[in-house]
Amino acid sequence: MATEITIDTGTNELLCVIRDRVAIITLNRPEVRNAMSDELTPALRNMIKACGENPDVGALLITGAGTAFCAGGNVKGMGAHRDPKRLAMSYDQKVADLQERQRLLTGALVSVRKPTIAALPGPAVGAGLALAMACDIRIAAESAFVSTGYLRVALSGDYGIAWLLTRLVGTSRARELMFTSDKVEARRAEAIGLVNRVVPDAELQQAAFALARSMAEGPTLALRYMKDNLDEALLFDFTTARDHEAERLVRLTTTADHKEAVQAFIDKRKAVFKGS
Repeated sequence: MATEITIDTGTNELLCVIRDRVAIITLNRPEVRNAMSDELTPALRNMIKACGENPDVGALLITGAGTAFCAGGNVKGMGAHRDPKRLAMSYDQKVADLQERQRLLTGALVSVRKPTIAALPGPAVGAGLALAMACDIRIAAESAFVSTGYLRVALSGDYGIAWLLTRLVGTSRARELMFTSDKVEARRAEAIGLVNRVVPDAELQQAAFALARSMAEGPTLALRYMKDNLDEALLFDFTTARDHEAERLVRLTTTADHKEAVQAFIDKRKAVFKGS
């Protein structure tokens, strides 16, 4: 029977448990479709950092309570209910504040050197979509949908959404989705590359956890280097990226996990990796 460890996130708006080396992080404001808040967002930033650095965690699974993933920012907080502290900031202070919050959320999530999976039980909108796209893999329930959403509130986007969207679906499609804020149903999202898999609603959490657990059981260093290679594919020319791949592979040939994988193949058994 799997051992489950409950992690104190500091707020009921975010839940976290570690089960079979998978950190399951749940946005828990179902009454507002798990929209970001001044309690949820800092806690989420902390959990991404803590779980990313925890050697007992092999993969991160981020999901939402109820029938939504994340509706993005708090729209009410953009109007008459704006935070008075932020209202008092100068323009430069507001820019620096948002840049720091972005760096510690989607920036930190992209930087995690472990597999990250977003499980979408329902809508992922605006910054919520950026959060999902900052994960390595997205699995959506059949009833889920995504939308950039910013056009509807006359804003241009944040948390790296334009960068993430362009790399997932291409320039033309990204512009269409940003300029229209169209609702993209799960099956279409799968067809254009926004999500990796679509499963029946009732199977979402089980399917997402099974995938996360299979990765968490994998060779930690190899997965880390795979992420480095894949990230560099967006940054470097072919020759540089290829040479870096060679360096990492040769390093991995000296690891205990590689030796275990080879021996398990010879023995016709499942490998047991130690992350070394």
